[in-house]
Amino acid sequence: MSGARPASGTHPASATRPGKIPWSALLVLAAAGFTAVTTELLPSGLLPQISRDLGVEESAVGSLTAAYAAIIVFTALPLSRLLAGRVPRKTLLLGTVLAFALSNVLLALSPTLAVAVGARLLGGIAHGMLWSTMAPYIARIVPAHSMGKAMAVVFSGNSIALAVGAPIGTLMGTVLTWRASFVVLAGVGVLLAFLASWVLPAVKDPGSHKAPSLRAALKLPGVIAVAIAWPLLLLAHFAIFTYIAPFLLSSGLPEAFTGISLSVVGVSGLVGIWIAGLTADSYPRRSVMTAVGLLLLVFALMPFLGTTAAGVFVLMAVWGAAFGAQGIYNQAAILRAGGEHKDAANGITVVTIQLGIAVGAGYGAVALTTAGAQWIPLAAALPTAIALAIMIAGRRGGYPAGGREIRR
Repeated sequence: MSGARPASGTHPASATRPGKIPWSALLVLAAAGFTAVTTELLPSGLLPQISRDLGVEESAVGSLTAAYAAIIVFTALPLSRLLAGRVPRKTLLLGTVLAFALSNVLLALSPTLAVAVGARLLGGIAHGMLWSTMAPYIARIVPAHSMGKAMAVVFSGNSIALAVGAPIGTLMGTVLTWRASFVVLAGVGVLLAFLASWVLPAVKDPGSHKAPSLRAALKLPGVIAVAIAWPLLLLAHFAIFTYIAPFLLSSGLPEAFTGISLSVVGVSGLVGIWIAGLTADSYPRRSVMTAVGLLLLVFALMPFLGTTAAGVFVLMAVWGAAFGAQGIYNQAAILRAGGEHKDAANGITVVTIQLGIAVGAGYGAVALTTAGAQWIPLAAALPTAIALAIMIAGRRGGYPAGGREIRR
């Protein structure tokens, strides 16, 4: 099956994995990821406009991002356990996409900050459910030997959102209004829900009435390793990513370099995802350690080589490619480590990743106030080094060698 609408209510994946990759379904899921990440990031780019319109301080508008992340941490696992086996996976995915659309409409219509925060809470719940559901769903509709490639296609939506989604939404908010940006984003969500209802195959899990067992997942070798190492990389990334503007200014570069450099990270992230799609199934261990090693090298060199335009662009390009690739490697790693408990294992990482993102911003703030903006990358290098050490030690657990690596 290549993504066409199924003739019946079930898909061959309900019993065994399909033999072909459903490309149209993967592209729709990538678009859903694009919508989710753009929804998450857009308030940061429109912060001044939202602040003026709602009549609150810019620091208060930051609660739109904080509330979004916090609700994911508290609801992703409980809701995924509650809904597992009770709601079909395809229906759950459709519901999350529509919830994003509703959240953005409510945000666009918000007369006060309190109402806006409520709208963001709904979006955060949808975000947690989307990522708790999407990866295990993908693992059921693609052949086992193509899981890495499929993940690369779907998660390219994240990097596209970073590279063009949030910047375009921010530009639209500047030219029109911030409310218009969220209305357009809601319209995209409704369109995606329609497409998803047509192209996404239905899957039926054997024993689907059982809730995912977190205890069983945590007992599997490798799940804890991936659930710690992956969030550490997000922590490091957001420690510097959140404060990239002060870092660049401290390096003597003009303010205009901030937007350009962030786009470089996003675009190069697509290159990294493409590379990961080619290597995640064949050389998973060597590839993930190479990507994380490059991240560590970039963060260590940024204070010293990030003082010129050329140096910044090269480092940002390597950073984006390595970070984009490691996400695919880690997503495939947690699904492999989780085995039959992959839903629970993936749900654990959804929560720990959000914690990593939230802690990362605070960790970067501490580095900014104690050491100064120029040295934030060195602070980011520390959790990156710890993550790399976990991966090196995880040969028999979360980061085993692939088939071709073993033969070699």
